[in-house]
Amino acid sequence: MERNLGPELLAPDQDGVARAAALLGEGRLVAVPTETVYGLMARADRDESVAAIYRAKGRPSFNPLIVHVADLTAAQELAVLDARALSLAEAFWPGALTMVLPLREGAAVAPAVTAGLPTVALRCPAHPLMRAVIAESGLALAGPSANRSGGVSPTLAEHVVASLGANVDAVVDGGACEAGLESTIVALREDGRWQVLRPGPIPREAIRQVLGTENDAVTSQAIEAPGQLASHYAPGKPVRLNAETADADEFHIGFGAIAGDTSLSARGDLIEAASRLYALLHQGAAVSQPRIAVAPIPGEGVGAAINDRLSRAAA
Repeated sequence: MERNLGPELLAPDQDGVARAAALLGEGRLVAVPTETVYGLMARADRDESVAAIYRAKGRPSFNPLIVHVADLTAAQELAVLDARALSLAEAFWPGALTMVLPLREGAAVAPAVTAGLPTVALRCPAHPLMRAVIAESGLALAGPSANRSGGVSPTLAEHVVASLGANVDAVVDGGACEAGLESTIVALREDGRWQVLRPGPIPREAIRQVLGTENDAVTSQAIEAPGQLASHYAPGKPVRLNAETADADEFHIGFGAIAGDTSLSARGDLIEAASRLYALLHQGAAVSQPRIAVAPIPGEGVGAAINDRLSRAAA
């Protein structure tokens, strides 16, 4: 029998939820409806699962992924929630609000999920199917919209199938999403200010009613500006690029045929390299060698983005 080239379609019932949870536990990709749009979900604690998200979407965006959690207790295992965050959670969770919060030390979140930033974007969704999948899996789930990069966000299961095809392992068909618009994202800054990074179903005015009007900042259209990533993620030691060999005082990050002390991708897979980039720079920052050397990375496709981030880290 020929293999179906499309994703496995799961019914919105107990069997479908159980199958989705089992696939997610194995590190597979499952599209699940939320009250906003369908999300391309994977377990948030494995780099290889995040790499699969990026591969399915066509390219990594280097923007942080939203992590979906079951409740406030689960959120507090991954992030530090101050009084403002607790007030927002009480007002809007479960619901269409994502909060950008300080990442808790030792949190079970793959570095590629946070794009190397010291913060994590968390949401407790309200959709009953999404909540059931989270509960059944027992996992925090990272998930952008379930469509190819640059495409329109999906609000129906057929949108997901048309956009991703066999790049997603399964789709839970929960019908049309209620909001059809991605969640509102608010960042809570350490100086007491807050910033709406992406408008969504929960209006700014509703957030103001909870947080007050004195400390709101200018709205940005991005989770973080691309140029901020390097300043947030310089590894704290000199970085030398295009290094086919390493000196004795250098920690060598390899690629392809250049093994190094560790490798972005031994098989030369740029998508895998992108997903591992931040984790390996973290590793290089922690080792005893005072300098880091990175093997040459091809400049085509995703390689251009990898080299851009590396050049910022080396600056």
